[in-house]
Amino acid sequence: MSDKVVLDGEDMRRTLVRISHEIVEKTGGSSLAVVGIHRRGAVLAQRLRDLVAELVGEPIPLGDIDISFYRDDVATRSQQPTVHASHIEFPIEGTTVVLVDDVLYTGRTARAAMDALLELGRPAAIRLAILVDRGHRELPIRADYVGKNVPTARGERVLVNLVETDGEDGVVVVGD
Repeated sequence: MSDKVVLDGEDMRRTLVRISHEIVEKTGGSSLAVVGIHRRGAVLAQRLRDLVAELVGEPIPLGDIDISFYRDDVATRSQQPTVHASHIEFPIEGTTVVLVDDVLYTGRTARAAMDALLELGRPAAIRLAILVDRGHRELPIRADYVGKNVPTARGERVLVNLVETDGEDGVVVVGD
């Protein structure tokens, strides 16, 4: 089994700063909200929201969303999903929602998150920000903001470590 570090802590910081600049450049920073997908996407969303708010000089709404029951494989999983509360305490109508997750793989998590968001209202637009895009899409979904493209084999795993949950920042590809 081989492990390959693709982003260390400083790389991750620079990547999030770049993504925040891209978000402001493409959206202007107005009528904007940031929503993270539980678990690690929610942590990354908070970091991105803080960076974007600093750039635009005004508060940006932050939310997090649990997609456990919106997944298309919920009935076929061997174990019950761990359910987290969703927190979106602002209206999403007319807002550009930047949906944040750590890894984009098949596209099914992003689709489930969009379904969950649309149950709460009709945003002006949904944009997808991803730390790592590893390929292997099964649905026609692409990220608007990508930290790093990391081609992987299907048997490999991409592990995102965050200070808030794991004690350190970094992204590692674990081989089979």
